[in-house]
Amino acid sequence: MLRAVGLVLVLVGVTILPACTVTPALGESIAVNGSEPQNPLVPSNTNENGGGRVVDRLFAGLRRIAADGSLHDEVAESIETDDQQFYRIRLEPGWTFSDGSPVTAHSFVDAWNYGALITNAQLQSYTYAPIAGFEDVQADPPRTRTMSGLRVLDDLTFTVALKEPTIDFRTRLAYAPFYPLPPAAYADMEEFGKYPIGNGPYRFAGPDAWQHDVKLELVPNENYRGGRPARNKGLTFVFYSDFDAAYADLLAGNLDVLDTVPASALTVVDADLGDRSVSAPTAQNQWIGTQPGLPHFGGEEGRLRRHAISMAIQRQAIGDKIFRGTRRPARDYTSPVLPGYDGDLPGARVLDYNPDEARRLWAKADEISPWSGRFEIAYNADGDHQAWVDAVANSIKNTLGIEAVGAALPTFKQLRDQVTTRTIGKAFRSGWQGDYPTMLQFLEPGFLGNSETNDFDYHNPEFDALIAAAEAAPTEAGSWALVARAQTLLLRDMPTIPIFDYVNSAGYSERVQGVTFGWNGLADFENIELI
Repeated sequence: MLRAVGLVLVLVGVTILPACTVTPALGESIAVNGSEPQNPLVPSNTNENGGGRVVDRLFAGLRRIAADGSLHDEVAESIETDDQQFYRIRLEPGWTFSDGSPVTAHSFVDAWNYGALITNAQLQSYTYAPIAGFEDVQADPPRTRTMSGLRVLDDLTFTVALKEPTIDFRTRLAYAPFYPLPPAAYADMEEFGKYPIGNGPYRFAGPDAWQHDVKLELVPNENYRGGRPARNKGLTFVFYSDFDAAYADLLAGNLDVLDTVPASALTVVDADLGDRSVSAPTAQNQWIGTQPGLPHFGGEEGRLRRHAISMAIQRQAIGDKIFRGTRRPARDYTSPVLPGYDGDLPGARVLDYNPDEARRLWAKADEISPWSGRFEIAYNADGDHQAWVDAVANSIKNTLGIEAVGAALPTFKQLRDQVTTRTIGKAFRSGWQGDYPTMLQFLEPGFLGNSETNDFDYHNPEFDALIAAAEAAPTEAGSWALVARAQTLLLRDMPTIPIFDYVNSAGYSERVQGVTFGWNGLADFENIELI
């Protein structure tokens, strides 16, 4: 997910008051860092980190992903298929939303149809593409309002017909766009997203739970009956102006859990926190993207310049110096922690520091159109990005002999709004934080031609066909081989420049116990307890 991925993007972002201003009201709530959601909290329209971590607490899907990346049925009593194309899904009886309304087969089918319908303009609509009839609801204007591949049999049973076998569909069923919605949502979806009614382990603490740009408070949902019940009395997501302020509050005991230690504290975090300092590889990465409308970055000229810029960046040196090894040079567009990862793909040499080749390619691009202006990299100032962006810009400047600088925007929301409206006017930092543990989930949102979260406007039918073939592969090994071929195209076309893979550095206060961080770098929120 463009979380701040997810999203997509993967780090925090919104300026707020210092956390100490909300500390007296926390009581027995667990204070965790977060960011102001970009949009109202509707699962099919949430594709960034700030909203995603809240949505995943408010809703429960057919399946759930544990902190170790393993999958388990949740609302589903059974999911039956013989061919990975036709599914019969039976719900466990007794589930309700936090307003007491029952969770039924229609709760899922209606939500998916709403998310897929083009006129609803949901950011996650691409996720329903494997379902038969998706093209009909995505036509402009739509030929119908519901997908033919969804059929309700009774209150607790529905069937799903896909256009073809899809190897990760059962895994997708744990992802937010596949969550159910109550009937109350459809009266006014935007208003619903401001005070959502879910079936997950938490609910809003009250009408004033979401104090925009400050905090969002959740309490346990008494109606939840799944496998991840809250072991605490609530969560308060506190929105910080920067990670340094969050880290200071962590040391002061005003914040309980911080999932990203700022670069400035990496040399002292172990001494500061002792065994409360946590470090582990995570499914999260960092890119620098451009959009075709940016001067000098369209067509073949743009491809050559992105390759040149990539080879002008000293990833290893920057990662070691600024992040003390908690950022590692990217070798593809996914993450080393995912099944099937291959760090030695054909074409990956474009990710190596090679100043001579970088200058040669830049000169070749100049033959198409001489360079003018300066290369700016936009980033959100509230996300601890300035040091590495400035270092990357300096590496580009020294190698290519052009003016290259970082360009700060105050908040992550502002950055995302300009990217999604195509008004950014410069290169920009982005990345992905995994929503479910497959390489396809990293590639499809950002690069499929029909994806609403394709921020780079990348359209390559050959890539789309390889991803479709990877989804339809009968075995995981076969799917991974096709993913490798698709990534070779990305390395050739380079719609965005991979920079780093993450090793998560996080920490927690003396007030809590049971703190672990999952496969995607987020805290296992439900299992955090006060001591």
